[in-house]
Amino acid sequence: MKDKDLVVALDVGTTKVCTTIATRENENLEIIGVGSHPSYGLKKGSVVNIDKTINSIRCSIEEAKMMAGNSVIKSATIGVAGNHIYCFNSSGVVAVKGAEIERADIERVIEAAKAVLIPSDREILHVIPQEYRVDNTKGVKNPIGMCGSRLEAHVHIVTGKTSLIQNMLKCVEAAGIEANNIILQPIASSRSVLTTEEKDLGVALIDIGGGTTDIAVWKDGSLVHSQIIPVGGNHFTNDLAVALKIPHNEAERVKINHGSVLAEKVNSSSHITVSGLSGTKPREVQIGEVASVLGARAEELFNIVKDIIEEKELGSLITGGYIITGGGALIKDLSELGEFILEKPAKVGYPRPFGSMTNVMQNPKFSTVLGLLLEANRSGKLKAKSKQVEKQKIDTNSESDIIGRFSDSIRNVFKEIF
Repeated sequence: MKDKDLVVALDVGTTKVCTTIATRENENLEIIGVGSHPSYGLKKGSVVNIDKTINSIRCSIEEAKMMAGNSVIKSATIGVAGNHIYCFNSSGVVAVKGAEIERADIERVIEAAKAVLIPSDREILHVIPQEYRVDNTKGVKNPIGMCGSRLEAHVHIVTGKTSLIQNMLKCVEAAGIEANNIILQPIASSRSVLTTEEKDLGVALIDIGGGTTDIAVWKDGSLVHSQIIPVGGNHFTNDLAVALKIPHNEAERVKINHGSVLAEKVNSSSHITVSGLSGTKPREVQIGEVASVLGARAEELFNIVKDIIEEKELGSLITGGYIITGGGALIKDLSELGEFILEKPAKVGYPRPFGSMTNVMQNPKFSTVLGLLLEANRSGKLKAKSKQVEKQKIDTNSESDIIGRFSDSIRNVFKEIF
């Protein structure tokens, strides 16, 4: 199968590396391969061991390729997160040169909005337009073709630490894959989980990953705020491991199978058997104790989110409430506790089905990688359209050149005759 027919997404997370391969036909995606492998070598979204990270990526890719019939893949869209990510809003203004606004004017105003002072060790990953203003008209989404003398753009800028991004790209390339695009993970998760209506109404997506929790606030279809919190699902597991004095793997099993964040909703008198550290006998622990430990960490996480929303004064924008996704969203009663602390409706967000997605994939822990796949498909279509426009320009220019040369030759003939 040709590489150009394939769309590949690679989500390198703290707890797992996930690869998805899809074919694109008539702008429709069909998932043909999925590979998921435990992630070793990352901490809070950043690479701490290059060799282990490369091996995890390679194993995930090979698993996906095997399912896809050993398809040859050369490039992929990569998701990035980590507490080194810093996002902020900016604006720029330019004077419109022609009678109406053209693509060149939009490019100029975006460049003006990007002209902000950032530290030398950081680089800009995304410049996402929120709205345009033409003269005194606000809330314009696409100003091309409008008349005006002044164009203003409000954008959301995402930056990351250059060295940490380079480390990630180095691991991906060492695994035999070229990174053709880098996308912030909460943006990708929003793409697969949120509907257009939810983005317009105003919602906050809380993506609880292994090492970090990503926040993305949407209003009127635009990304208003995004932030990475260095608290994730691994912290819940570590708390259980320490409190119950059990290995990390056993704590993860208990969290998934018996975990809840509301102690009052579980039967406190019931017990479960857990395996202790090496050389110790299995013992029984109360379900209520497990719920108390997980509930304390969940309460801390939601309070951090609440403080961020209050500090940035975003509360009035979140009219649609909170949507919780990511692998950490599967802890029982999490949305109920979130609704109580955040004082607005909260629910668990699942990826919307597309391209023969199986029930296994329709799981919050695959929200990011499926969003990356959709973003990769969208950027591929945009590139194809831009190439088509360029080709049309070239064809038009060549036609005009032919006509020009033809008219010149006729003019010369008439000169010779007369």
